[in-house]
Amino acid sequence: MTITATPPRASVAPTRSQLTTGHLPTWAVWALVAGSLAVMLAVFGIIALGSGEGLNVAGWLVTSGIVYLVLIFTISAIVESRRKAVDRFITGLVASAFIVAMVPLVSVAWTVVSNGIARFDADFFSSSMRNVVGEGGGALHAIVGTVLITGMAALISIPIGLMAAIYLVEYGEGKRIGRGITFLVDVMTGIPSIVAGLFAYALFSLFLGPGARMGFMGSVALSVLMIPVVVRSTEEMLRLVPNELREASYALGVPKWLTIVKVVLPTSIAGITTGIMLSISRVIGETAPLLITAGFTNSMNYDLFDGRMQTLPVFTYTEYMNQGIPPEAYIDRAWAGALTLILIVMVLNLVARLVARVFSPKTGR
Repeated sequence: MTITATPPRASVAPTRSQLTTGHLPTWAVWALVAGSLAVMLAVFGIIALGSGEGLNVAGWLVTSGIVYLVLIFTISAIVESRRKAVDRFITGLVASAFIVAMVPLVSVAWTVVSNGIARFDADFFSSSMRNVVGEGGGALHAIVGTVLITGMAALISIPIGLMAAIYLVEYGEGKRIGRGITFLVDVMTGIPSIVAGLFAYALFSLFLGPGARMGFMGSVALSVLMIPVVVRSTEEMLRLVPNELREASYALGVPKWLTIVKVVLPTSIAGITTGIMLSISRVIGETAPLLITAGFTNSMNYDLFDGRMQTLPVFTYTEYMNQGIPPEAYIDRAWAGALTLILIVMVLNLVARLVARVFSPKTGR
């Protein structure tokens, strides 16, 4: 039997064109964006001139985005590769979705600022609406009421939410009562705010009689909305703490309760604080439950347990719905109240970010 050796196959060095493909320069993407906008602007401009109507800005932007996606996919597939073309197409689609999501946010912010700046003066923050008819007046009573009611709601909700979350993660894991509490928290997260207001009103009506209105009732209604948010956010943050930290503490003989206080909570304090601030921001703009429980008034009231109390959401609603003469004064006060509420929420979110940065474990604090 004769065995013949097969000669080795000659290795062919790959050429440069086989290793690399074409690549679009960075400026080409922006050139396509500008070109799509310019071409569709010309098209919509001609249509507007022919119809005698104004430029359809929304249609211009949407069609420009579609034209850009088609162009970037086609050109990238020709110059680069189909895989890169798909990547550029998905990137453009995601960027377009982000822009679309930002449009209502920017629009709302611009509308509130442009309309509310007219009454954003010292008088607005230093006076109430007592004995004010027509122009003048301010929202000091509503600002004070918002701070007091929301602060009391936070004092009620934060301890309950924190302890409930600690029980679910550290003690009730896998137990039937823990699963039941988790289910109830999930259900409470989605209840309408008006239901919370009706619950607080019915609860206090049993003791004070029907028709009672006071700030503390509003705090209880808001706490019903806050507690599920605090529980869920705190629960998720506690679950992110590595079990190795708990086990190391137990190995040193530290009791479980002290491990939670000294190890688990400090490790997750940044996320917990962010969740608490977000829950406050979620309830501070509620109107329906406060209309039922706290009512509305034009006078200052610093007592949560006596008399009606005004809040910024209710102030904005009543000023816009009960317009007098001149109506512009009432509308300006409503927009100014909305702007003040947005600024308060923005400050709360900035405080949450600051606390998260300061107390984050990465900083060593």
